[in-house]
Amino acid sequence: MTQWSLRKLLSELHDDIQSRLNRVRSTMGHPVSKGDASEAVWLELLNEYLPKRYQADKAFVVDSDGKFSEQIDVVVYDRQYSPFIFKYEGEKIIPAESVYAVFEAKQAINLGQLQYAMKKVASVRALKRTSLPIPHAGGTYPAKPLIPIYGGLLTFESDWSPPLGQPLLDGLKFNENADRLEFGCVAAHGYFYRDRDAGGYVISEGGKPATSFLFKLISTLQFSGTVPMIDIEAYGAWIEQ
Repeated sequence: MTQWSLRKLLSELHDDIQSRLNRVRSTMGHPVSKGDASEAVWLELLNEYLPKRYQADKAFVVDSDGKFSEQIDVVVYDRQYSPFIFKYEGEKIIPAESVYAVFEAKQAINLGQLQYAMKKVASVRALKRTSLPIPHAGGTYPAKPLIPIYGGLLTFESDWSPPLGQPLLDGLKFNENADRLEFGCVAAHGYFYRDRDAGGYVISEGGKPATSFLFKLISTLQFSGTVPMIDIEAYGAWIEQ
């Protein structure tokens, strides 16, 4: 009889992700193709293992004022309560209220890519998000407070030595600004996450980073709550303009 091993299952999940990212980096020569393939690996991981209330796609984010974010490699958004997701000429456009987390997916982490990811995350957090009161059988619940939008960077390798040392912490700059990052995964070396209570970042080196990052993200999303009730009419007002 086959003996199941949870340790082996979780280990091989990471090994598969690392192997695929390594294959993309070592065999694909065209930078755009290489980038698209890396994004696809991370998107497949999230769409396969996140609860089905979430979906992950490469997308732009829009708000009810008609402002758009920059294009984001990986947007984790709500598919249970979100009333609409725009599709235009192969691109997806997601209302700001539906977003849970945004990530950039790159080949390697370095200061430039870290700053680039922070800029992309800030472009999403700068958007307006509506929140309407929620009707129920006995009356109306107050409008929900806006949930945090988490940000991060996903890579295969690191350009630093050591891979996740002080230069990483210096680049992250623990702060409360709109460009802050909460997560990062460097599949070949480790992962990190922001611990607000401790006032810094926790860096975990070695192990099975892709699996550990995935579990940490799921755990964080469990406590982030549900997206607010979108003011559909605020978006609909653009129809007549």
